[in-house]
Amino acid sequence: MLEQRHDAATRERFGATEVSARSLAPDLARGAMLLLIALGNAHLFLYQHRPVGLHAYPIPESTAERLAVLIPITFFDGRELPLFAFLFGYGAVQLSRRHTREGADQHTVRSLIRWRGWCMILIGFLHAVLLFGGDIIGAYGLVAVALAGVLVRTSDRKLLIAAGLGMVPIGAVAAWSYASRPHGQEYYLPSLQSLAATGWLRGVGGRLSDWLTFGIPTALFLAAPPVLLGAWAARRRILDEPERHRRLLLRVTVIGLGLGYLGGLPLAVQAASLPLNWSPSTSMDLAGVAHTVTGYAGAVGYAALAGLLAIRFRDRPGRVVTALAACGQRSMTCYILQSVVFVGVLASYGGGLGNRLGLLSTAVLAIATWALSVVVAEAMSRRGYRGPAEVLLRRLTYRRFRTPNLP
Repeated sequence: MLEQRHDAATRERFGATEVSARSLAPDLARGAMLLLIALGNAHLFLYQHRPVGLHAYPIPESTAERLAVLIPITFFDGRELPLFAFLFGYGAVQLSRRHTREGADQHTVRSLIRWRGWCMILIGFLHAVLLFGGDIIGAYGLVAVALAGVLVRTSDRKLLIAAGLGMVPIGAVAAWSYASRPHGQEYYLPSLQSLAATGWLRGVGGRLSDWLTFGIPTALFLAAPPVLLGAWAARRRILDEPERHRRLLLRVTVIGLGLGYLGGLPLAVQAASLPLNWSPSTSMDLAGVAHTVTGYAGAVGYAALAGLLAIRFRDRPGRVVTALAACGQRSMTCYILQSVVFVGVLASYGGGLGNRLGLLSTAVLAIATWALSVVVAEAMSRRGYRGPAEVLLRRLTYRRFRTPNLP
């Protein structure tokens, strides 16, 4: 009851959606997605002098470390960004639908989405400068700025066509990236060198450079197809009304996760330095492309799985599902909280353990950090509080758009 009163007051002032009116499946997917993000980011805070291999993972030196590389690359790595993008596109259409229902015209809704994107860019900039140069909030804000008109006005058929065509350059760039690597060297993403800076202030320039030259361009390039697909799914209310789409969700879950896992395994095997019997150069090129492309199938599979779980637990969600949904409702806050913990524990100007911990210990830290964020989110939900990052975004967004056409 307290949370409902708090949400009603917030809605009156900032146009936010009451928690009781939110769809379970997208929030559940966002809460689980943060685990994928934690596992995908934690190793980037390691800065010890070790050979770096695929996707910025240090070359594993033990069986435990091989598992700490094999499992994330197979199941999580390269799936979290498309999943985030899919849910971002889904949420943009939900926002558009809600304000249109309240009487806003298309021009106002399009401007609202675009302005909200600019606000996300500002929050992403602050996150990058203060904590983590690999921020993705700003990139998705830029997607909102660029695609606001497309998300509001484009037909369903064109959304699907654009999403499919958008995968072509992604596959081509992945093939070029792996094929063009220097012979005899592993292909890897740029590591975030600012984390090894001797002081927080000295690392500001490096973090900003990381964000502008790597974080923003990479996420922006990879995000467009799943954002468009998420918008298409939202127009059909696939996750809002999962019971009506049970058969589709089941098929997408099985096919999407199956392709995602099978496509991720070959690259994971090589990244984990497991013995192979085929040509390392050719196989890595093919494995890299397969990992990249099938990552999108895996991401959509995870979203569909959240829809199936929402059907199962909607009437009696239980404490775990409720906590995950609370985390998803505060996904931006929980995402930034991960950076706070990783900097505080691993960065050279924080706890400094990034020069000591191995891959397995870092993976455990990632899981523990995600679990902490779930507990914090559930505690905030019980007390009727939204996440501070979400409150900031709503204040920045709706302060400009408090018009008669908006709630």
